[in-house]
Amino acid sequence: MKKINIFSLLLILSLLLAACGTSGGKEGDVVKVGVDTTYPPFEFEEKGEQKGIDIELIKAIAKDQGFKIEIEPMDFKGIIPALQTGELDVAIAGMSITDERKKVVDFSKPYFDAGLTLVVAKDNGTIQSPDDLKGKKIAVKKGTTGAKFAQDLAKENGADVVQFNDSPSMFQEVSNGNADVLIEDYPVVAYAIAQKDLGLKIVGDRLNGDQYGIAVQKGENEELLKKINKGLAELKKNGEYDKIVNKYLGE
Repeated sequence: MKKINIFSLLLILSLLLAACGTSGGKEGDVVKVGVDTTYPPFEFEEKGEQKGIDIELIKAIAKDQGFKIEIEPMDFKGIIPALQTGELDVAIAGMSITDERKKVVDFSKPYFDAGLTLVVAKDNGTIQSPDDLKGKKIAVKKGTTGAKFAQDLAKENGADVVQFNDSPSMFQEVSNGNADVLIEDYPVVAYAIAQKDLGLKIVGDRLNGDQYGIAVQKGENEELLKKINKGLAELKKNGEYDKIVNKYLGE
């Protein structure tokens, strides 16, 4: 009788543990979502509240697909490692889809067309394209495609690259004249300049055709990824996606 009770207890405990997992977005699960709240208009904090395109988009997807989420703010450079260790289930952080990142995470279908751009101080008339960066100091944000792009340019043009943890610090470095140029995603810097006079201007054409994707742990969250793609498609179909984007970037 005692053996049967112990077996029953172990069975119950195993079922409870299985029910507490967060890996599939099943009913009752809480899906942990990593964001970088220093990245307006996609993610930022205002009066203690998390706002932005990415925040509203992942909430709308979760609501449409019937799973609960918990937002986990962190530095951008720590988001992919947190996905790899299972600390996070999902990441939506203005993250460009790249072949290098595809090796370590699985991406949703693209949800936004971005692209990198050069940004200089308002009174800078000498930099108009990557050809003008020889011997210049380039400010970038750690772990981004902009940082990788800048490092490749630096090898070609003999430029120096200085890296920062967040976009505001990078903006300040150029506006103060401590760096000659910064490389950032076009919608992010266009929004920042429109919101406040940062003493900066965008120059030249977009440097690439980056697209943002929502990431999950590689090979571990196929069902959750299907739900994300299904929810994203539904939001685009019913107009909610455009409503969210236009709220921050205009018609």
